[in-house]
Amino acid sequence: MSDNAPPPYGEQQPPNPYGQQAPGYGQQPPGQPPYQAYGQQPQYGPRDHPQATMILVLGIIGLVACQVLSVFAWVMGNKVVKEIDASGGQLGGRSTANAGRICGIVGTVLLGLSLLLLLFVIVISFASLGTA
Repeated sequence: MSDNAPPPYGEQQPPNPYGQQAPGYGQQPPGQPPYQAYGQQPQYGPRDHPQATMILVLGIIGLVACQVLSVFAWVMGNKVVKEIDASGGQLGGRSTANAGRICGIVGTVLLGLSLLLLLFVIVISFASLGTA
């Protein structure tokens, strides 16, 4: 009988010399992620900061529709990025929050430029009324 053959029926297997349990029913094969219940996402790294996605959404909406929201995305993004950096790797989502913060900066600059343009138009219109 060879060493790799299973023992005959009724005989016990010799103990594993390495002290590890041989993979059997109900165990994950090596290299596989741990078992997850249906509908749950596996957690492989640190969880994201709870406000990271909200800041990205505010930054995008601030760029596209309402530039006033860009100011909030910029300020809140600075705060969240600092919190993520201070967490020592416990919180993720830094790139998401940073992208929202950058969108907030760009939207705030666009808001400032549009306000300057509006002010310039108002001054020019009052100047043209005074000369007529």
